[in-house]
Amino acid sequence: MKQQHLFALDIGTRSVVGLVGTPGELQIELVAFERQEHHTRAMLDGQIHDVTEVAGILKAVKERLEKKTGPLHKVAVAAAGRALHTISATADMDVYNRGILTPNDERALELTAIQAAQQQLATSANILHPANYYCVGYSVVHFALDDIQLKSLVGQRGKTAAIEVIATFLPRQVIDSLQSALSAAGLEMDTLTLEPIAAINVLIPPTMRHLNLVLVDVGAGTSDVAITRDGTVIGFGMVPYAGDEITEAISQRYVLDFNVAETVKRQLCGKNKKISFTDVLGMTHKVASSEILDGIRMQVAELAQLIASQVLALNTSTPQAVLLVGGGALTPMLPEALAQALDIPAGRVGIRRPDTIEGIKNIPASLCTPDLVTPLGILNLAGGRTLNFVNVEVNAQPLRLFNIGNLTVADSLLAAGIDVRTLHGRPGMGITVTVNGETHFLPGSLGQPGTLHTNGQPVKFDHPLADGDQVTVTKGSSGITPAPALSELISVPDPITVLINDTLIEIAPIITINGQHADTGQPLADRDTVICRLPSILGDVLLSAGIQPQPVVSHYTVNNAERAYSIYPVYTVNNEPATLASLIKNNDMITTGKPQLPTIGDVLGLEQRCDDSITVLFNGSPCHIPVHRFTITMDDKPATLDTPAQPGSKLAHHVISQWSPLISDVLLAADYKPLLSDGPVTILLNGRSTEYTAAVNEGDRIEVVTARNANTAG
Repeated sequence: MKQQHLFALDIGTRSVVGLVGTPGELQIELVAFERQEHHTRAMLDGQIHDVTEVAGILKAVKERLEKKTGPLHKVAVAAAGRALHTISATADMDVYNRGILTPNDERALELTAIQAAQQQLATSANILHPANYYCVGYSVVHFALDDIQLKSLVGQRGKTAAIEVIATFLPRQVIDSLQSALSAAGLEMDTLTLEPIAAINVLIPPTMRHLNLVLVDVGAGTSDVAITRDGTVIGFGMVPYAGDEITEAISQRYVLDFNVAETVKRQLCGKNKKISFTDVLGMTHKVASSEILDGIRMQVAELAQLIASQVLALNTSTPQAVLLVGGGALTPMLPEALAQALDIPAGRVGIRRPDTIEGIKNIPASLCTPDLVTPLGILNLAGGRTLNFVNVEVNAQPLRLFNIGNLTVADSLLAAGIDVRTLHGRPGMGITVTVNGETHFLPGSLGQPGTLHTNGQPVKFDHPLADGDQVTVTKGSSGITPAPALSELISVPDPITVLINDTLIEIAPIITINGQHADTGQPLADRDTVICRLPSILGDVLLSAGIQPQPVVSHYTVNNAERAYSIYPVYTVNNEPATLASLIKNNDMITTGKPQLPTIGDVLGLEQRCDDSITVLFNGSPCHIPVHRFTITMDDKPATLDTPAQPGSKLAHHVISQWSPLISDVLLAADYKPLLSDGPVTILLNGRSTEYTAAVNEGDRIEVVTARNANTAG
């Protein structure tokens, strides 16, 4: 039999609240209400710890309601906000070649950021079993295009688009424990929401979400925080400090049972000036309310400070107003302490009650309390049926998606772990090569986009998703990285022909890639350095012809030490002497001949130089006089510096002395030989008579005067 009523359960840390309403055309009519507190600590901080105990409470509440409404099988529930993890993530995308950006591009960037958040969650060292979490909602903080922040990318054009989002994740075990407890109570989960979302749905409708508002649900074990701004819910948070800490402070101060301390705390909200209670020793006390309030003032301030810190961490600035709900919202002095901690006017922090809720009628006064906000929100959302599970298939893989409203194909891709960037088909990587010192950039080819189909029809990322839809994804193909041959980049020069030693030889261009010999068909890779040129000098031409220009090495023994001497062959180009650096052109004639033997002076590194002698004038003619004396032998025979040095010969070089030349040395160097007929000889040095042993210097004038010369002159 089809259930005629809407059934909502708020499974809290302290108690379970059940509401039943009858759906109408515009509103839900509230017809039944039940509440029951847990007998034990079966739940801690909003999480079910004892499924059997909680299931018993759920069953008891259900049975009492059924007496008023008839059978109840399906139920709407909410998961605790304490189980959420909120992660801020960013992503960027190269959009240089995309032209004007579309909503599809914007959506793809959003999903890329969500996947980045999932990656952060998966690699977090602070979260156990991160793979068991999935995204239940996100909001965009801002877009940016080329470092300029924008509200939207649609219609824009640029190089790099970026986004920052806040993503919220829910652990699967939260739902599993809820399902187990419900199943044990004979109930089926019909819709699932989050407790902070349910409370916001009641108190902050979409028309108010442009305001920067904070909703704080102060429960027994935790204080859940939700924030709205710019038309959306921007984040959720949780403080592990709530009403129980205040109760614990009263219990410790007056040595009370915890449940007694809880009763004392609730009486502080009334008009009683004095409160009576009995401690664990059985002694009865009657204490002024003001004294008890003074005793918990520090704990209330601490609770307010922790909530304020969470609000500022999520909101990054002071909010416009704070709405307090939940049983802990009635904690004395909390609104004032929270206003002070946030540095906002006291009138901007208020306790909200569900006096009027759009979509629900006949709310009795007994239910207009702060702790009934969340249960009424769950019932209201159950009527809209916006938060439930959607079963779909992505590439034949069954998926069960948590529906937070307006599910799209993109959400199914996200749940399936498909990287949305692979649907675009990335362009191939470009390469840069250097040819003969000139840099060439070759872009990769463009990728081919993938396809998205739902139930066989082509769709886009933002296509709405319905229960039972079959999504088929074909990933895009990436572009190709170029691998061109050298002949595709430059015009390879034609070979030249030369005649070497009467043999006609074709000289091909020199081609190297990264210093290694290559051919024109070899594919090039990124950062390759290519040389492609015709040999232009004799040395390169000979190498290309297979002739290694190598010197002829001769070995000698010089002063009993081994010495090697190298001399290159004799080269001619077109019958003219040439060197290995001589320029060569097409049809040149080249000859290579045996090298000539070096002289002894070449081997010894000696030569007759001007600075080895001085110059004087002898009888009016220049005469060079050596300034040192040495002996040279080859194979023990006298030799000179100009004597050809035979390979393997034994050379000796000894310096005899170094001296200042004398007149006698001048006569010897001038090869002067006087005749007997000349008569007596007179030697003049710079016009003055001198002896054969007189020293001479650079530039001196030496004259030989004989008797014959003198008579002739007379």
